[in-house]
Amino acid sequence: MKAGFVNIFGKPNAGKSTLLNALMGEKMAIVSHKVQTTRHRIKAFLNKPGEYQIIFSDTPGIIEAKYKLHEKMMGAVKSALEDADLALLIMDLNDNFEECDAIFQSLKLKVPAILILNKIDIAGNGKIAEAEIYFKDKPYCKKIVKISALQKNHLQKLLTAILEELPEGVPFYDNEDLSDLPTRFFVSEIIREKIYELFGDEIPYQTAVMINEYKEKEGITKIQADIIVNRDSQKSIIIGERGNMIKKIGIASRADIEAFIQQKIFLELFVKVKPKWRDNDLKLKEFGYN
Repeated sequence: MKAGFVNIFGKPNAGKSTLLNALMGEKMAIVSHKVQTTRHRIKAFLNKPGEYQIIFSDTPGIIEAKYKLHEKMMGAVKSALEDADLALLIMDLNDNFEECDAIFQSLKLKVPAILILNKIDIAGNGKIAEAEIYFKDKPYCKKIVKISALQKNHLQKLLTAILEELPEGVPFYDNEDLSDLPTRFFVSEIIREKIYELFGDEIPYQTAVMINEYKEKEGITKIQADIIVNRDSQKSIIIGERGNMIKKIGIASRADIEAFIQQKIFLELFVKVKPKWRDNDLKLKEFGYN
């Protein structure tokens, strides 16, 4: 059978997380129209017993690091480069080709790569043909596959291309597992996604979520989480007038968490101020950014 690590790289908002979710048929990574939503390396296992096990990794969008948090995010990209059997280089067809090329060249890949031209459903006139001409002779580009991750167009063609490049081997993980990350991680990510959905440009980037309690009881799971912010003014915004915003976060999060773990939950949210947490190594480690 085929087995290997297939790691996804690209600029912020190229569609990495949307592609991972579409390939898996499960919500494994949070998505947002805002850039830099993904902060961790998220592994997801696509299994067809006896035929293949593909270990996909979604990685943060490649950016210039401005905070220690960003350095941790780029560390996740580096770790994904080190164990890849195959790289998926994904780009938004409406992005600047030269910028995408510079990022892909900077990865200094030592493994084969498939270039994915994403968002064909909304590509500008002639963009698909232009991209194919521009990228076809690039040294990192073994194959080009055109898709729409959002519309799930041509995913089978992409899967076939991936399997052609994967080595033969034995499974690395149990066939029943979807990821090596704990349920707590996905719960915290769901809450963080709701903050991206409900607030403007500043708040989501200065917010972290930490799960303090996760207790499974008969018929219900109790979850207590802290929403971490930088300043008191941000705490007031997250809570909202008479608690209306934190209530919205709780309602939206509860629905998605219950769907994810297939059980009723009791969710309790608190907001805590931790000044400059994005530049504090100890705080970053405490909040799961290793």
